[in-house]
Amino acid sequence: MKITLTGSLGNISKPLAEILINAGHEVTIISSSADKVKAIEALGAQAAIGSVTDTEFLTEAFKGADVVYTMVPPSYTTTDYRTYIADTGRGYIKAIQAAGVKKVVNLSSIGAHLPNGTGPIKGLHDVEQLLNNLEGITVKHMRPAYFYFNFYGNVDMIKHANILGANYSDSAPLVMVHPTDIAIAIAEEIQSPFTGKSVRYVASDERTTGEAAKILGAAVGKPELPWVEFTDEQALGGMIQAGLSEELAKNYVEMGTAIRSGILWEDYLLNKPVLSTRKLEDFAKEFALSF
Repeated sequence: MKITLTGSLGNISKPLAEILINAGHEVTIISSSADKVKAIEALGAQAAIGSVTDTEFLTEAFKGADVVYTMVPPSYTTTDYRTYIADTGRGYIKAIQAAGVKKVVNLSSIGAHLPNGTGPIKGLHDVEQLLNNLEGITVKHMRPAYFYFNFYGNVDMIKHANILGANYSDSAPLVMVHPTDIAIAIAEEIQSPFTGKSVRYVASDERTTGEAAKILGAAVGKPELPWVEFTDEQALGGMIQAGLSEELAKNYVEMGTAIRSGILWEDYLLNKPVLSTRKLEDFAKEFALSF
């Protein structure tokens, strides 16, 4: 098959490309950086260099593809994160229609069943709805859980404050996933027949936040590392102080409130997948190597 992937050589797209190439497929990888061309070609893929906000470029990159994998790259400068995500989705849709693509695997998120109250995820809800309105095009929405890799953003907190925390308690459940497990699941869907519009959840482990703190703490020599619950105001101030824009920080605080209330997991709990074998203890070894 001819497959076009967005996401450049990111934590999901690179292992996804490797799986597909090893399976004998013809893969094109879209990247905004010309510096990535050699690395993309070294994988055995073709590079398409341009912006996902450029519909004409996307259309050319999508032409001839049997399957397109779509994901919205993060933005650290937008002043309206939800609109940015939805607009990116609209650009994908125009290119998909113009290029005659018939099969799409879309990276969404756990919690995307909700239209509001989930921070950046509500923009992915919008993208799902936009894709679901396409006629004659098959769409699989991948809804991965909370990325293990998000913990890398807490390294300074662990090192300097000797705590791990957010605006939810140490008894709050966390459904987590390794990006490689997401890539494996996406590769399975790309290579499998499916019809209509459907959803697949992807998860690797389920723990409480307190358990997560103990497991990561033990891996970095801090076995008593506590999970500390912040107020929303404290969480917002801390993120802004750490360099996040106010817009992005507000979205993450709102996502934290969705974790605190449990609404983020509601649909997942009704449609639980088989968990992968990459548990938090396995990721903790990776985490310790880069700590």
